Amino acid sequence: MSCRLSIVIALAPERKIEVLDSLNQSDYDPKKYEIIVEVGKNPSENRNRGIKKAKGEIIAFIDDDAMVHKDLLKNADQFFNEHPEIEVVGGTQLTPKNDPFFAKASGVVLSSFLGTYVMSNRYKIGKLNLNADESSLTTAVCFVRREVFDKIEGFNPLLFPGEDPELFARMKDNGIRMAYNPELIVYHKRRSTHWAFCKQFFKYGQVRILKEKINKRRAKLVFLMPSLFSLYIILLIPLYFIVHPIVIAPILLYLAIIIIYSMFLSIRKNILYFPLLPFLFLSVHLSYGLGMIYSQLKGK
Repeated sequence: MSCRLSIVIALAPERKIEVLDSLNQSDYDPKKYEIIVEVGKNPSENRNRGIKKAKGEIIAFIDDDAMVHKDLLKNADQFFNEHPEIEVVGGTQLTPKNDPFFAKASGVVLSSFLGTYVMSNRYKIGKLNLNADESSLTTAVCFVRREVFDKIEGFNPLLFPGEDPELFARMKDNGIRMAYNPELIVYHKRRSTHWAFCKQFFKYGQVRILKEKINKRRAKLVFLMPSLFSLYIILLIPLYFIVHPIVIAPILLYLAIIIIYSMFLSIRKNILYFPLLPFLFLSVHLSYGLGMIYSQLKGK
């Protein structure tokens, strides 16, 4: 039997691979897939080596610390059979039910429009989209027909994080058809401390500018807004005394929005999240914005 799926897992030297247990429990013929684990400090280089070794018709990328749904591989195979025109399909990464309280609350923020805008599609069950882009796809769970890598190069080793949106943007520019399928599910651990959560989004903001430069695009206004907001916060105190107290009006409006939004989210998810959510929304926006500012100051 020929190999249908090659599952490439990038693994940092100091990390333990956690995804294998759930992969081995998949409702899918084990003779139809292979698992390639590439160890190294650069995730892009790891995945590129895995692509070269892959024997399957479809190359899958799954994070080392994810837990896959038992139907993931079966659903991906079936999707490609039903949609021969699609060359890339991704799914959703949900917050595990056994994550600690802080991690679950941060997962709520990730999956909300106010928290991550259209990128929230990556972290919740959405609708089938046969014209997807980087806003809904990540390499936490992604399947690519192997001939795609005959058309374009693989992951950019200069980027981490941000290597997957850069690749998806390049695929889009080259006319490669991508889809989002909500039936492709993995469970992905969230950051369990506030520092790790802020550091994650600081890095996202930091690489956004570099990613757009590589793709030869200007950053969209929505990605610039957190950095403008961060500058406003930095200048708020001197502006208050030098210009006029009215300058605090935007921050008061912002705080009112995130508090009300957090209240409704908490009622839907878990009322105990309410004291934490406004703080996490503020942390996301400031961390991302400060990351972009830092990248600009460094000239990267």
